Amino acid sequence: MSETLPDDSIRNVEQLERLLSAPNEPLVASMRHLQGDILVLGAGGKMGPSLATMAVRATQTAGVRRRVIGVSRFSDSHSEAALRRGGVETIRCDLLDPDQVALLPDAENVIFMAGTKFGTTGRESLTWMMNTVMPGVAARRFAGSRFVVFSTGNVYPLTPIDQGGARETDPTGPIGEYAASCLGRERVFEYYATAFHSPTIIARLNYAVELRYGVLVDLARTVWEQRPIDVTMGYVNVIWQGDACAMMLRALEHASVPASIINVVGPETLSVRGIARRFGQLMNRPVGFVGEEAGDALLSNGMLGYERLGWPEVDHERMIRWIAEWVMHDGQCLAKPTHFQCRDGRF
Repeated sequence: MSETLPDDSIRNVEQLERLLSAPNEPLVASMRHLQGDILVLGAGGKMGPSLATMAVRATQTAGVRRRVIGVSRFSDSHSEAALRRGGVETIRCDLLDPDQVALLPDAENVIFMAGTKFGTTGRESLTWMMNTVMPGVAARRFAGSRFVVFSTGNVYPLTPIDQGGARETDPTGPIGEYAASCLGRERVFEYYATAFHSPTIIARLNYAVELRYGVLVDLARTVWEQRPIDVTMGYVNVIWQGDACAMMLRALEHASVPASIINVVGPETLSVRGIARRFGQLMNRPVGFVGEEAGDALLSNGMLGYERLGWPEVDHERMIRWIAEWVMHDGQCLAKPTHFQCRDGRF
């Protein structure tokens, strides 16, 4: 990364956002050679401001000129303000409305981040609209553009712990309507990649972490509040959000026709029980558990991603130390639990 990583703590939100959007040297080199503007659809979500601002910073460091444009409804004005502070142009748009999408500027490179997960139970029809119809609107409007499509490891079935996680060539097996709709999103983009000759790469992410949100934050807050940890979903992959953003932007180089698939995940299979105990040590809190580890979990293998997009720079121990300090000092929290413990696909 272009900024020095602190060992034990991050002081405030401003420092955190700088770290989350800091480009590494391989990304700067990639942005130097990339042709065209970058349009980020769904830029108002949790990762959007970090990714789009990182694209601006990498472009500036590379000494080239391009527009980076963030598109969203921006129901949260904070995310639009964060993007603008980072030098990102913003456009308000309902991405389900083809008439509004038609008015968006052309761009050679499109990062598709839009979609929905939480609250899908009871709102299944909206979930499918957001995760399958919206992609079709975007794919038709930007026919011929290069696409990086955010997807999720939830499209895989639960895999045995000793298998090392699902690989890109493994069969999909989504559990629940959210995961099925995400596989639907992939299939829509795969179809249009070939139909419109739009180079596309689909990036299956799990799980991105920062100090205000993510699996590690969920576990840290549970330990800090001295609530028991359910270890039935006993193992996870986690990746620092800044590393995930850099990998996603570098993925533009690898878009292809037909569309390709790549996992964007952390390198280790981490024990939920072990993470909780480490938080207990750092926070001086007793840790209680309920349940027993199942023999399978939602896990992905990231080796292909590391070969093509680079190795993550922030290891899980550093993330754990940062998050422990942040939680103990009452740092900002997005209050959006990941529900990573869910094994039935009902979000």
